[in-house]
Amino acid sequence: MSETLHELVIVGSGPAGYTAGIYAARAQLAPVLYEGSVTAGGALMNTTEVENFPGFPAGIIGPDLMDNLKAQAEKFGSILVRDDIVELQLDGDVKVLKDGSGNVLRAKAVILATGSAYKEIGLENEKRLSGRGVSWCATCDGFFFRNQEIAVVGGGDSAMEEANFLTRFASKVVIIHRRDSLRASKIMVERAQANPKIEFLWNTEVIDVLGAENVSALKLRNTVDGTESERAFTGLFVAIGHTPRSELLVGQVDLDNEGYVKVDGRSTRTNLTGVFACGDLVDHTYRQAITAAGSGCQAALDAERFLAGH
Repeated sequence: MSETLHELVIVGSGPAGYTAGIYAARAQLAPVLYEGSVTAGGALMNTTEVENFPGFPAGIIGPDLMDNLKAQAEKFGSILVRDDIVELQLDGDVKVLKDGSGNVLRAKAVILATGSAYKEIGLENEKRLSGRGVSWCATCDGFFFRNQEIAVVGGGDSAMEEANFLTRFASKVVIIHRRDSLRASKIMVERAQANPKIEFLWNTEVIDVLGAENVSALKLRNTVDGTESERAFTGLFVAIGHTPRSELLVGQVDLDNEGYVKVDGRSTRTNLTGVFACGDLVDHTYRQAITAAGSGCQAALDAERFLAGH
């Protein structure tokens, strides 16, 4: 691979990476797409039914959607590699990338689509019951909790927004926060406090998620006096933030103070010529599969135009 100068390498899969692969392959760029050795398919690989991705009126299972996108990228000529990029040198006309198997690639252009990760509480059963009552996305999964009592963990604007959204479906939403005050903006706090379906549980942290096949209750601890208790819930939404997967990019491309890649206006261009970024790696706001896919399309078109001009 080190002998070949590739037109384009795409780092990351998920809706953004696979869509970039579809468009770039159809443009005859023969992109090499690194899916990731463990994270291939992105966050949707950990979801169950996806009902809000256009074109699937009956819904589709998250891993099935990713398999379809992957197959489509491969059909048109994307070269898929089930490995991680572990080193990058993105300045200069030729970009140099090294993967986990020791292969070195040279490319004229690179699309970064490494996504972001939901911050987790860090509980063993939180992972085990992911997609079975534990969720990190109210927009994705709120519909499944109609007339149920559910909990939201967090104290920022995202937690308030998620809680308010979930009241469209749930009979009650309990916001669990480990302190007695919120870091969310005043307007978001007031909106949540004015919602009759929202209850606040202060000075409380979740120490375990209970349930055999699905979430049935949470084990809680008071952060002031240390007392423990259990409370029945059928859902837990974790809203304590996101972490962009940009560790490899520090010192390579410009990042904002939260670690997201900076792009030029509505384009996907980074500060480095021939390097583009898309999906949740650049998105503070929406973080939906469809917006990530659209961003991947933009990145491929931007890369295609760049390569045509060089």
